[in-house]
Amino acid sequence: MGDLKILNLGLRNYKEVWDLQKELHSKRVAEEIPDTLILVEHNPVVTLGRSGKDENIKVSSKFLQEKKIELYHIERGGDVTFHGPGQLVGYPVFNIKKGLAGIRPFIEKIEDAIIATLGDFKISAEKKEKMIGVWVGEKKICSIGVAIKRWVSFHGFALNVNNDLKYFDLINPCGFKDIKMTSMQEILNYMVEMDRVKKAVIENFAVIFGFNIIQ
Repeated sequence: MGDLKILNLGLRNYKEVWDLQKELHSKRVAEEIPDTLILVEHNPVVTLGRSGKDENIKVSSKFLQEKKIELYHIERGGDVTFHGPGQLVGYPVFNIKKGLAGIRPFIEKIEDAIIATLGDFKISAEKKEKMIGVWVGEKKICSIGVAIKRWVSFHGFALNVNNDLKYFDLINPCGFKDIKMTSMQEILNYMVEMDRVKKAVIENFAVIFGFNIIQ
């Protein structure tokens, strides 16, 4: 698919990176920049996608405010999810018209890249039929929710690395009451070095999407 630029942002507030995505999306539509993958961790935030229902947030707005958890209604697909420190969030701002030509093949390639990344850490992960995301056994380890506008993607994936899974008790993840979440740390029983995970994600995106990584 050509060149891929990586933006490694560290820990940032959600709104700042949401605004950045929209700026990069406009530039990618205008072909002013190459395909770009943002890698970031967020301060605690709950986001509701286009099909999100408020009842899938189990606590009040006041509770979220008291715990300093932000809440945003956004334009990605899917329902509700949580982002927080220790979770690797990736936002691919890709022109998908050439080579993919559809949202489902695009999502499947993201899933494949995450599965390959987890495999690099000896974690056996899989897709589930009629579900979006990546699973380890019956637990979900990576959520995916994207938006496509004028053939360019934004929003993306959230891979649980070392994040506190208790935050997911505040919501019905992805709108399902019976989904249990897991993380790389929970499976491996040690704190996983985030830079190693980022490196693996970048390498696997390059292979699966056919990119040349540029700085």
